[in-house]
Amino acid sequence: MKKLLLCFLVMASLIACTNQNANKIDKSNNLSAQNNEIKTGGAKLIQVDGKYNVWTKKIGDGKIKVLLLHGGPGFTHDYMECFEDFLPKEGIEIYYYDQLGCGYSDIPTDTSLYNIPRFVEEVEQVRKGLGLENFYILGHSWGSMLAMEYLDKYQEHVKGAVLSNMTAGIQSYTAYTQKLKEKYLVAEDLKKYDSLDKAKAYNTPEFQNLLMDKLYTKVICQLPVDKWPEPLMRAFKKANMSVYIQMQGVDEFHVTGNFKNWEMWDRLPNIKVPTLVIGGMNDEMGPDDMKREGKLIPNSRTYLCPNGSHMSMYDDQQNYFTNLIRFLKDVDSNQFIADKK
Repeated sequence: MKKLLLCFLVMASLIACTNQNANKIDKSNNLSAQNNEIKTGGAKLIQVDGKYNVWTKKIGDGKIKVLLLHGGPGFTHDYMECFEDFLPKEGIEIYYYDQLGCGYSDIPTDTSLYNIPRFVEEVEQVRKGLGLENFYILGHSWGSMLAMEYLDKYQEHVKGAVLSNMTAGIQSYTAYTQKLKEKYLVAEDLKKYDSLDKAKAYNTPEFQNLLMDKLYTKVICQLPVDKWPEPLMRAFKKANMSVYIQMQGVDEFHVTGNFKNWEMWDRLPNIKVPTLVIGGMNDEMGPDDMKREGKLIPNSRTYLCPNGSHMSMYDDQQNYFTNLIRFLKDVDSNQFIADKK
């Protein structure tokens, strides 16, 4: 009887210890969940202007951190998704963000928000929200224009910059796009284009076919429209045209928005950080203008993709990313050498 009672007491003690350990594990797990940030796949909303949210997403991990500024304006980060195939595997951490008014970010109807100075302050708020310091900024098209303005005011936070597929002034841009229109449209098409333009018939199938099939496939992305990469098509479908028209105009060949008088040429020497000016020889931005841009930035390197257009990251992909990655690694390892001016 005494042996049976002893066995019972031992078993009860073991069960009590097991329950206590289980409770400790549960409490430990709960404590861990409270102390650790909830994982979101890298997505994060950042408040700007005290009341709006903009969407960001971190991809990869690495010492080199690159904030991507998409083009448009009014387009989204989507078309830059090809960066995921090249940068993270090189140990380069990238950050997307949809600018206010497009994509996953808030879309206020107040059009007074959509101007260059406010977007510059938005980038700075995003930088702070992501905790970026000594980082790299990469702008494409309008995003590059925005990057130039940001560097003019906040470059002390930046280790290196990439100005992709953008000239430094609208006056030379519009002169060059006029030449492109005359180059790629035969006489009959040019006559039809000008007639539709005069009538402001921009949404008609005739005008859109001329724009997309005869012009954009030559200077935006050198593929038939039905062969354009899915992320690029997605960005076009998601574009907020009210923002685009407010700032740019009805299309790439009409600059009637609020940056029609934008010029940066005389301020380019103020950009002191190592900079890569990259574009395409078949770009809608004049190659000579992009070369001039590189010469005016004192600590810069210029590379024009020989087979690239405005979307060189797609239609001259290997050249684009080889030179981009080389620049980022050269700067980060203190081996960057600027072009001779």
